[in-house]
Amino acid sequence: MTLKERITEDMKAAMRASEKERLSTIRMVQAAIKQREVDERIALDDAQVIAVLEKMVKQRRESIVQFEAGGRADLADKEKAEIVVITAYLPEQLSEAEVDALIQEAIAATGAASMKDMGKVMGAVKAKAAGRADMGAVSARIKVALGG
Repeated sequence: MTLKERITEDMKAAMRASEKERLSTIRMVQAAIKQREVDERIALDDAQVIAVLEKMVKQRRESIVQFEAGGRADLADKEKAEIVVITAYLPEQLSEAEVDALIQEAIAATGAASMKDMGKVMGAVKAKAAGRADMGAVSARIKVALGG
């Protein structure tokens, strides 16, 4: 079963169970996937669907910061609930130790020695950790590893 099929089945289950908040979030996910398919005139595979989901989670994390800064805990809580539903479709996240191991492996493979080589290291890590780690946090760890 593809990820899109799983999302559709979960939407049907949420309808049957009258889970309004979950249903709303799943419909939003489906709309984002459909929008990308229409914009690019392609059918998304699982990797591309994961990229859409990651983008949605990132947007919600940014919104939470803004809502909390503005004193809107109610809206921040809604965004947090949406993140819980969306992340259920993402692959299992890597631990900090696994991310550090990938970074060290990428530094060794690319021969990186300074911040000038950050792009090479980031590219190597992203290929292996896509969908399984927050790339913003990975970027910060790479900077530390390269002495930035």
